[in-house]
Amino acid sequence: MVAHVGVISLGSCFPPLPRLPRLYSTKHKPFSMAVMSEDPVREWILTEGKATQITKISPVGGGCINLASRYETDAGSFFVKTNRSIGSSMFEAEALGLGAMYETGSIRVPRPFKVGSLPTGGSYIIMEFIEFGSSRGNQSVLGRKLAEMHKAGKSKKGFGFDVNNTIGSTPQINTGHQIGFIFMGSIDWVTS
Repeated sequence: MVAHVGVISLGSCFPPLPRLPRLYSTKHKPFSMAVMSEDPVREWILTEGKATQITKISPVGGGCINLASRYETDAGSFFVKTNRSIGSSMFEAEALGLGAMYETGSIRVPRPFKVGSLPTGGSYIIMEFIEFGSSRGNQSVLGRKLAEMHKAGKSKKGFGFDVNNTIGSTPQINTGHQIGFIFMGSIDWVTS
């Protein structure tokens, strides 16, 4: 079991959390299989994620619904989101959506690797960590890439998605719509 030292707070979204030992310090050993029995995230990273050690865990900002972290390892970095109160269905739907977008090859999205339940309640998703630069990129290129992604979609219901998901914790109903003549006209206009 890992000893917790100190307490940190990540703002008003989350109550204070125990501070983990700094993994990049030479005073601490990297996580080994013996310490992971109660942490499915570390277990996956150190087995199926093909890492032999986790060198650093850093909080990643940007949201209030989930706790986001970057796990740096000798096999690369992983992006992990956890939620202590919501079951795995939210992250399962997110993984399906990311997987569908990833498969189009049209726009860069993180590849989802694993979704599961936490032993203390809640759930997690592990995905590829992508280092994004500044957000001042070319917005017209983004628009074209989004249009390509929607053209490459394989939903049998028309426009929409086969699975309902969430935006944050708000349900998003993805019922298929037959508005292709309007939507495709917009896509053709954007891509021409």
